Amino acid sequence: MKTKELLKISLRQNAIFIPTELLANDAKKISGTTLALVANVSKLGFTFSESLLHALNNVNPNYKVEVLEVLKDVLGTNKNWTPLVKEWNVPTGESVLDHIATLFANLFKSSDGITLQCGHIIPNGTFPLERYNGCPFCGTPFEFGKIENYGQGSKLKVLELWSEKELNDFFTSLLTSKTALDATQVESLKTLSVYLPLPDVAIAMKETLMLVIDALIEQDQAEKATQYFKTPTDILRYLWYKKTNLLQIIDPKTIIQRIEKNNQHLVHFLDNSAKSKLTAKEDLKLKYSRKECLMVANWLNNLEMSADAACEIMHPKRGMWVRFIRALRLPEYSKRKGFEKLAVLLDTFYNQTYEVWQGNLNHFRLKLDADKTFALLKQRPGLFARSLFSNMLWFGADETIAHFNEIIDKVPARLVFTLNMYAQNYFDKTIQRSVKPLGGTSKRIEPNRLLSLYTDEQLDAMKKQIEDMCILVMKKRFAAISNDNKTIYIDPQLFNIPVSIGDRSETVQDLPVALMGTRFPIEGNEVRLFMQWGQDLPAQHLDMDLSCHIAYENSADICSFSRLETTGCKHSGDIQRIPNKIGTAEYININIDELAKANAKFVTFTCNAYSNGSITPNLIVGWMNSKHPMKISEKTGVAYDPSCVDHQVRVTQNVTKGLVFGVLDVAKREIIWLEMTFAGQVVQGLDYKGVNALLSKLNSKLNIGSLLVLKAEAQGLEIVETAEADEVYDTNWAINSAAVTQLLID
Repeated sequence: MKTKELLKISLRQNAIFIPTELLANDAKKISGTTLALVANVSKLGFTFSESLLHALNNVNPNYKVEVLEVLKDVLGTNKNWTPLVKEWNVPTGESVLDHIATLFANLFKSSDGITLQCGHIIPNGTFPLERYNGCPFCGTPFEFGKIENYGQGSKLKVLELWSEKELNDFFTSLLTSKTALDATQVESLKTLSVYLPLPDVAIAMKETLMLVIDALIEQDQAEKATQYFKTPTDILRYLWYKKTNLLQIIDPKTIIQRIEKNNQHLVHFLDNSAKSKLTAKEDLKLKYSRKECLMVANWLNNLEMSADAACEIMHPKRGMWVRFIRALRLPEYSKRKGFEKLAVLLDTFYNQTYEVWQGNLNHFRLKLDADKTFALLKQRPGLFARSLFSNMLWFGADETIAHFNEIIDKVPARLVFTLNMYAQNYFDKTIQRSVKPLGGTSKRIEPNRLLSLYTDEQLDAMKKQIEDMCILVMKKRFAAISNDNKTIYIDPQLFNIPVSIGDRSETVQDLPVALMGTRFPIEGNEVRLFMQWGQDLPAQHLDMDLSCHIAYENSADICSFSRLETTGCKHSGDIQRIPNKIGTAEYININIDELAKANAKFVTFTCNAYSNGSITPNLIVGWMNSKHPMKISEKTGVAYDPSCVDHQVRVTQNVTKGLVFGVLDVAKREIIWLEMTFAGQVVQGLDYKGVNALLSKLNSKLNIGSLLVLKAEAQGLEIVETAEADEVYDTNWAINSAAVTQLLID
């Protein structure tokens, strides 16, 4: 089990982990089992680097079998990939009239038709049943096939060798990452915390800290975890993470509203929102054992800050704290000897004898008292950075920038770069911005109303001020680091990969990972979307939908369960019920030449939960791409070939109703990987202007190549075009986004 988990982690980083202890000898001749492994892996779309091939040749056959099993598991070769329609690239000719006729036949128990396993009567002259693997009326599958076509991919992905050193380095990079970890990194960190000793490094992010604390407590080292709690918010964050599995502190009412909305249904009598709201409230009730209560009481009692300072930090989440204080019986523990600091804290909190920083800030800001407003903001550089743009419009750019320059050296680099990236969009009167409220779905917001007070020239000057200030401070930080190297190589591909700042992806990438905004070139004329769900679940009604939204200059089209064929797109049929334990699949074929001929601009890939609730956990979506035509089984309609998979993600959070997982730019013939949640039961609920706003946001992001150019300029390094340089930055280095964040110098 340990080996397989570590293999999966290394695979996400485009590598295969081989423990040194397993390298039995140093044989040069390739063995038969190694050749067999290479052949099987190539069918899945992978190959090995020379060092990895040599290492695999010197491990026992059992480990080679494990490597192959992990690759097959991740690529889902053991899953059911059978769609509803056989050879679905040829239309079945079904229409709305067929569904209406079948509905009446079942209502009145017509004898003129065929009764299927699900009990539905299909009238003669309606659906061509010989073309279906299940019931065309209710979407229940009956017939299943296996993957028939392997190795159609036009490129083999090269896997590298990982030893204990690379594994430990990766663990350290996750702990020291200067940006919040995404769901893939979180899953990797949890696994590594179980199997590897915790390195003695400074943990950079509060969210990462919660995972470390949880690992220590799971290993009965709660006392050791105490050292990591610096503020009451740290304690609240951990308690809420244990309750909800969310690393951000999202208000209970936000979670309840999201669950309630997810359980709304287009068909009124199927609406389950009222019941789900009550269930969600019940699930969020707090209940703790005496051991847990004592543990938290000790954490609060041992905080080094004063009661006033602690209560001021607790104030924004006062409602949540009241619930936790009661559930943890803290007033009872505060009366015990040795808990005097806890008693003072609770007394100060309940009597509200403390000042609230945010209240003072709002007071002076509304009174237009710039000096006192900026004096308060300088106490909290991070908050000053986050409110910089609005304060420039409120108080004036020059005065705000002058005050901000006094504390910019204390602002984390990730915020400095965020300012530089988003200034272009913020100070544009015509652009709607994409935001994702805490615990919510992606939304569009209108430009700040205060922009209308300024001329275009003044706004351009503000953008220039931000850009000059940010570049100057980052060059200053890079220049402060001594570097004896003379040359640097920057892989051209790095100019297409954004720096991971502000993206908290909620899906897991089990194949080599990609950052939001990464662009995948299309080699042929066809892209095939796929979705698989229901593995290991009992047979039930569980209706997930794969769809796409096609944007033209002045119109839009869709391809989904309600429109199986349209210009440039064909759908494999709507499956509404999953079979027992093996799961089921849907596909969409996209013909780029047809779309280009019709002047389509973008195709947005989406999946939705049509059933009550959110997208089912462990649902997998992605796309395939190959220079060569990809076959579809004539017998079963299976159209999945692991060697053609460009990118796939696995849904882990249970609060998403609709998910955008990619956008095809038809003219450029490339796919932009992005993740955007929305609250739609069907693809028609997608706000395409919101997708445009997110694309605009991604386009403004700093790319890794530009960041390295900035470093080279500041440190006086010569950029060379070959990898024979003192410092080499290639795509293998960049795949570990946590390691890339070490360039964000604080």
